[in-house]
Amino acid sequence: MTERGPGQWPVDEPVDLDGVLEVVDLPHQVLDDLYVRRSEERALHEMVMDSIRHDLQQQPSPLTVVTAARNWCTRITAAAEEIARAKRSTA
Repeated sequence: MTERGPGQWPVDEPVDLDGVLEVVDLPHQVLDDLYVRRSEERALHEMVMDSIRHDLQQQPSPLTVVTAARNWCTRITAAAEEIARAKRSTA
């Protein structure tokens, strides 16, 4: 059992996009686009996590680290609820 859930980085078994061409008849441009999209998504995820980690490392004590982490969780959850509400209203 891993600590990560589906869709989380790092991926234990990354998909071999080169193997996709053998299974499905896709043009190389489509595969290139998949590689770029995957790289962009991973880079964004890593930047966000590194920013949060940096903020937590700047905290002066273990208690303030945990407090800052809880604040991050609260803010992320609030943003998710706001975005979900907006998507529901436009659906």
